[in-house]
Amino acid sequence: MSRMRDIVDVIEGSFQLVGGDFTNAGTASGELRTVLLKANVQQDITRRAAIAAFEAEMNVIIHAVAGTFHYVINREFVRITITDMGPGIEDIELAMQEGYSTAPDWVREMGWGAGMGLPNIKKNADALKIDSVIGEGTTLEITIHRKR
Repeated sequence: MSRMRDIVDVIEGSFQLVGGDFTNAGTASGELRTVLLKANVQQDITRRAAIAAFEAEMNVIIHAVAGTFHYVINREFVRITITDMGPGIEDIELAMQEGYSTAPDWVREMGWGAGMGLPNIKKNADALKIDSVIGEGTTLEITIHRKR
């Protein structure tokens, strides 16, 4: 059976994320990866999108009460928008430094929260926009261009 080959101009999807739900961690980013593969998106683009999406999804699960995960795939780009109801990021520049983490000890004991999430997202994205309000939440808009 052949893969979908740009059958539609735009593919969209969304998920609700629940803070602290490590059992379902990776479900949204995994489904995005599956959709990208079925849509025959280039392998390097699929890999970068899956990594960035997983890191963003984990940040919601680790830090927020809840959030939404939305993606748009078209001929030009893959865009992933994650919005959470969390504590917000006090110092975005500091949070972008590899190894800087605000994850609680119990999360680190589980092997998460090493402070690589935002740096890995930035490394895999062509564009990253972060909007954050302390006490309200954070929105990440991750864009990966399909054509270079």
